[in-house]
Amino acid sequence: MSTETFIQIRRDLHQIPELGFAEYKTQQYILTYLATLPSERLHIKKWKTGLFVRIPGTKPMKCIGYRADIDGLPITEETTYPFRSKHEGYMHACGHDMHMAIALGILTYFVHHPISDDLLFIFQPAEESTGGALPMLKSKEFNTWKPDVIFALHIAPEYPVGSIATRPGILFANTSELFIDLMGTSGHAARPHLANDMAIAASELVLQLQSIISRNIDPLDSAVITIGKMSVGTVQNIISGHGRIEGTIRTLSLESMSKIKSRIQEIVKGIEHGFACQATIDWGVSYCQVNNEKTITLDFMNWVQNHTNYQLIECREAMTGEDFGYFLQEIPGMMFWLGVETPYSLHHPKIEPQEGAIKVGIETMTQYIEHMSNQHHM
Repeated sequence: MSTETFIQIRRDLHQIPELGFAEYKTQQYILTYLATLPSERLHIKKWKTGLFVRIPGTKPMKCIGYRADIDGLPITEETTYPFRSKHEGYMHACGHDMHMAIALGILTYFVHHPISDDLLFIFQPAEESTGGALPMLKSKEFNTWKPDVIFALHIAPEYPVGSIATRPGILFANTSELFIDLMGTSGHAARPHLANDMAIAASELVLQLQSIISRNIDPLDSAVITIGKMSVGTVQNIISGHGRIEGTIRTLSLESMSKIKSRIQEIVKGIEHGFACQATIDWGVSYCQVNNEKTITLDFMNWVQNHTNYQLIECREAMTGEDFGYFLQEIPGMMFWLGVETPYSLHHPKIEPQEGAIKVGIETMTQYIEHMSNQHHM
C-alpha cells in the first residue's frame, strides 16, 4: 500500500484521541483496518483497550516485537489541521496517532511479505497516564506470545524529517510523579495565631525541595525535580489549613531516584515538625528508564548509516519519560527518535508533526526487521 494510506490512517486516528484505558474507538478503528488484511496471516488478541497482533513466520527461530502506544492527552487542540480532534478537550499531542499509523504500515508490509521469524505488534494503551506497559507485560496474552527482541520509536519535533536519533544505553529517564498534601488549621486572616497556615508551609517545602538536586546528587549525574502546581487557600482573607503541591522527578539512574525520594521524605518530616502539621506523600505513577541494549542498538545504528539514505544522529539522553522502558527491562531491544521537524514541543496544543516522517518510519523498520530476520537464519 502507498504511504498516503497510512497518512490518512494517521489523520483518522488524530480525530479520535482517547485517554488511557478508554481507547475504545481507537481499538475498534485498528480492528476495522486489520479486518481488511488477509485473516490467515493474522492472529489477534484483545487486552483491555489494547491489542496484540501476531504474524507467524515461515520458519520461525525468534519472535520480533514492535510496540506502538495508542492513547491521547487531555489537551485542547490549537492546530491549523482540517482534521482536528473531534473529542473536545483531548488531542494526540504526543504523536501516538503517527506511532499507530507507522505500526500499521509495518504490519501491513509483513502481512504481504512474509519473513522467516514470527512478528508481534503491540498496540499499548495508557502510556500517558497510569502506565499500560507494565500490566500489559504481565498479561497472559503477552507471555503466550512473548517476543525475543522488541522495538519502538517516538516522534521528535527537534529533528528534521529523514533523521533517526538514538544511542546505546539510557535514552529516556526514570520518572516519578509527586503529590504532597499538608494539613494544618484554617482560620481568619486577622487571627493568624489561632490558625496554622499551610501557604507558608507549602512555600517553604517547595524551596527546600529545590536544594535536593544541587546538594545531594552527583554533579556528573542528571536529575530534575519540577513542582508544576501548588494549590493553597480559597479566598484572600482566610488562612488555608490545606496545601498541596504536584510535581515530577526525573533521573538518569535508579540510584538517584531512590536518593531523591529518601530526601523528600526527610524534608517533609522536617516540615511536619517545623510547622506542626501533618503531611502525606503520593508517588503517583513511576516509569523506569528506557535502556537500549548495546549490541542491538549499535547494529541498528550501523545499519541505518550504511543501508539507508536517512541521517543517523547519536543523541544525548533525554529527561522525558516513556513506559516502553518496562518492556526493555525484560526483553532486549531499543527505541529511537524519529524526526518530524515542528517548532512546537511534544504535548503542545499547536504541534503539527510533518507527515513525511511516516514513510521514514515504515521503511526503516520494515527493512531493518528483514535484515534482523535474515541474520537469524544465516
